[in-house]
Amino acid sequence: MFSQIKDWYHRNFSDPQVVILALWLLFGVVVIMAFGRMLAPVFASIVVAYLLEGLVGRLERLGMPRMLAVSVVFSAFMAALIVVFFGITPMIIRQVIDAAREFPGYIGQIQQFVLQLPDRYPQIVGEGQVNDILESIRRYIGDQSSKVVSPSGLPSGLMYLIGLVVFLVLMPILVFFFLKDKRQILAWFGRYLPRNRALTMRVWSEVDAQIGNYIRGKVLEILIVWIVTFTTFSLLDLPFAMLISMIVGFSVLIPYIGAAIVTIPVAIVAFIEFGFTADFAWVMAAYAIIQMLDGNVLVPVLFSEVVSLHPVAIIIAVLVFGGIWGFWGVFFAIPLATLVNAVLRAWPRQEAEADAVAGDGQP
Repeated sequence: MFSQIKDWYHRNFSDPQVVILALWLLFGVVVIMAFGRMLAPVFASIVVAYLLEGLVGRLERLGMPRMLAVSVVFSAFMAALIVVFFGITPMIIRQVIDAAREFPGYIGQIQQFVLQLPDRYPQIVGEGQVNDILESIRRYIGDQSSKVVSPSGLPSGLMYLIGLVVFLVLMPILVFFFLKDKRQILAWFGRYLPRNRALTMRVWSEVDAQIGNYIRGKVLEILIVWIVTFTTFSLLDLPFAMLISMIVGFSVLIPYIGAAIVTIPVAIVAFIEFGFTADFAWVMAAYAIIQMLDGNVLVPVLFSEVVSLHPVAIIIAVLVFGGIWGFWGVFFAIPLATLVNAVLRAWPRQEAEADAVAGDGQP
């Protein structure tokens, strides 16, 4: 037993480069686990910098100096941020307030519909089952409402607001310096890496390109799905079109699962507004078409060179990394799964190279 463990250890960790790679992975996990919440502005800034680096690189290839390219791209980013903050955000806030105001009426309509189910389908739904369901819903809503209005929640809400302000102030500053001083920052990190780091750099170069492409592709997917959904729902006169389309757009962060979950609020709002009519059918058909086009056209175009993972592996990655790191775990589930896949591919390669060298040395 111990000899097998010893053989496995020597087979997989005898190469110093493999040990260095394992230590770097362990160091990254420890830093994220220990300081992830405090370093959230840094992680968000890195994501945005990855997104903008592609535009900076294109301008550099056209002959523009890097500092000028960074200034142009960062100015465009800040202009877009101002438009979102002062144009789209107030609209979303108004729709959230309107939805909260209409929420009791929506609950009442749902209760009336549910109470009619035993009369319409007595063989399927019993009156006792309906009462239990309604009581569970009332209890859940009451618990959540008490948490929202509880005085004990005010300090945490105030701290969240302060943290949000700090986040919004720090993120643009960090993004600018990550873009401006990218080469200096990477060179500074490189000084602390050991010289024997070929395997680590090989894995990193593979993952680095895929992470950048993934972030840019995912942001484009969110924006396209959001805009198309908002336009479609507005044409169909669905209430809260901006709020719902935003939720639909961000649902693409969770592959496969997000679309299924967001179907519920879309169906509820459409049913309460239109009932079981042709308008309800149009809304649901349009939503289904958007999801089909996203999965079968948009995703292959944006991620053809990024996502080479099986759907089951993607779902497992979303569940595992989302459970560990929350939102950021979900957002980076595919890049992290790609990192794991790259490491697993590189590991046997080291063993094969060692075997080949040993074979060449034999007479």
